[in-house]
Amino acid sequence: MSTAVVGAIDRNVHRAYARLDTEEYFGRQPASTRTLPDPAPLLENLTRCVVEILAGARDLEQIARWVSDDVYRVLLKRVVLAARARHAKGQAPQRPAFTLGSVRVCEPRDGVVEAVVVVHNRARSRAVAIRLEGLDRRWRATAISVL
Repeated sequence: MSTAVVGAIDRNVHRAYARLDTEEYFGRQPASTRTLPDPAPLLENLTRCVVEILAGARDLEQIARWVSDDVYRVLLKRVVLAARARHAKGQAPQRPAFTLGSVRVCEPRDGVVEAVVVVHNRARSRAVAIRLEGLDRRWRATAISVL
C-alpha cells in the first residue's frame, strides 16, 4: 500500500473516531434487574451509612463507590452544613442510636428500584428515600433524600 492510501485511511479513521460519542460507547451501561443482586441489603446499609454520615460518625468517602457523582455532591453539602451546625452548638460528632423500620420498594422500570426506609430514634422518625439504578452490573444510588 502506498503512503498516500495509508494516509487517507488514517485520516478517515480519525474522522470516524472524532464523531463517536465516547459516553455512548464507553459510559456507564444500564443493567437489567434480573442480572443484579437483591437490592434490600444495599438499601438498608446505605440508609444506615447516610444517617451516620450526616451525624458525623462516618466518612462520606465510605459510600462513594455506591452513589452517583450528583448524590455525592449533595451529601457533601449536607455534611458540611451539619458539621457547621454541630460546631456552632459545641457538639461533638456521635454515632446515632436508631433502628430501621419498614422498607417499601417499588420497581418503576427494569433496572431501577425506588425505596423508602423508615428510621426510628428516640426523638423522632425519619424517612430516607433512595433510587437505585443498575449500572455496570451493580446497583448505584442516583438519588438519596433524607426527610
